[in-house]
Amino acid sequence: MNIVLMIFDTLRYDYIGANGNDWIDTPNLDAFAAESWVFTNSYTSSYPTIPHRTDVISGDYGEPFHVWRPLPFDVPTLPEALARLGYSTQLIHDTPHLVNGGHGFDFPFHSWTFVRGAEVDRPWLTDRLSTPENWKQDPLFDDQPDAPPPPQFPNRSYNPIDAYVPANRARTKYEDWNCARLFLTARDFLHGNRGRDKMFLWVDCFDPHEPWDAPPEYVLKYDNTPGYDGSIDPRTFGGWRNNKLTDAAMKRIRAFYAAKVSWADRWFGTFMEALQETGLAKNTAVIVTSDHGTNDGRVNGFGKKGPPREGESHTPFMVRLPDGGNGQSHMIVQPQDTFATILSIAGTKTPGNLDSHDVLSLAKSGKNSPRKIAIAGSPPSDREILFTAFDGEWSLEVAAKPELCKLVKMGELVDSAARHPNVVEKLWEAAVDEYERRGADPAVVHWLRNRGVGPFPNMFIPHKFYPLPSGYTQYFNRLYHGGFPMG
Repeated sequence: MNIVLMIFDTLRYDYIGANGNDWIDTPNLDAFAAESWVFTNSYTSSYPTIPHRTDVISGDYGEPFHVWRPLPFDVPTLPEALARLGYSTQLIHDTPHLVNGGHGFDFPFHSWTFVRGAEVDRPWLTDRLSTPENWKQDPLFDDQPDAPPPPQFPNRSYNPIDAYVPANRARTKYEDWNCARLFLTARDFLHGNRGRDKMFLWVDCFDPHEPWDAPPEYVLKYDNTPGYDGSIDPRTFGGWRNNKLTDAAMKRIRAFYAAKVSWADRWFGTFMEALQETGLAKNTAVIVTSDHGTNDGRVNGFGKKGPPREGESHTPFMVRLPDGGNGQSHMIVQPQDTFATILSIAGTKTPGNLDSHDVLSLAKSGKNSPRKIAIAGSPPSDREILFTAFDGEWSLEVAAKPELCKLVKMGELVDSAARHPNVVEKLWEAAVDEYERRGADPAVVHWLRNRGVGPFPNMFIPHKFYPLPSGYTQYFNRLYHGGFPMG
């Protein structure tokens, strides 16, 4: 059987119509969900982009989370495990972080294709910049408190866009956008491999990640204010002080994200059509998930923050099998489980040293996962909230002192910790146990179990616990902090 793993970047669980959203337009993801095993309690673990994919490709945890580092060359990986079973493996991605700057997610695959043009990708240098046709200054944002001036390129305040603009300099039709080119490339790959029955394809789609730049037709689905033409004001990409935006401005930015979701759904549909056209739907399993979600302005502003809350942590996880079976499971799922689930589809077991569960087989047999709790976050630091825990009913932002934790019922936005101290205490204990089980530094665990008595352990130094390779610098840091030379 062929296997496709499709990871969307920054796709919220609750922005898919099939997951109960009554205003979002995602017909292709909805149709996919109707034919799939749908897991309603899937949560990110290591956060964000590269840490998440390290979870997936290794089927293992960091200590307790993977940090943003290049993929080590000595880590067993999912595509290599499948290759040993006779699978041909292919990566098709427009997520620039996977390979730019030496991150190394290409090397485990037999073949890989990088579709250029997303966010911080830097494919082209020019001294003659023209912004995309759908961008213009929007009077709505002129009247916002602390409104920044219209961007000039290059401009240190808009460094990521300094790369995005030249990368998309020739964009004139829908098929020129990087999301479209990604799925059209994946479609061509299917047509060129229609005779295979042991193929593993990893499609990594950077949409609906920032910048929330979608064609006007898609923006107008979600903001049809009279006189508005669906254009994008690039000032909204620049880290606006979200708490000072008016309701109309918040609605417009939220429309930009919703439009990006629907835009990604449209091209995902192209891929699924090709799966049918080639006949590969009859012998191909497809897993659809995302690395994390984002904040949509209702709480915590816009964009991803840390530690991740429900909007960022709750992710779709759906498995479509060629035999047509479908169903729904409420078991706890984390990204590491992708490894065991895919190996099981391929007809083999996962190495016993990995804490990865075949959630599909468990769901089909009516059993539950051994997981009782999910945790999500980044390596520890001395911030008040260290990470977030989820049990399917509640999310708990875990602090050393339980009285400083924030407790939110899933699907709601209000902190309920003061009304449910027993829930806080129970979930806090379970979260710290899981944090320790996953290899958190003993000094940090000891500090947590002592309810934060004394300072954060000074013997824990993140850059020593998670060392950088010699000479390594995150490539996009050079872009954000050093400017983008245009001539």
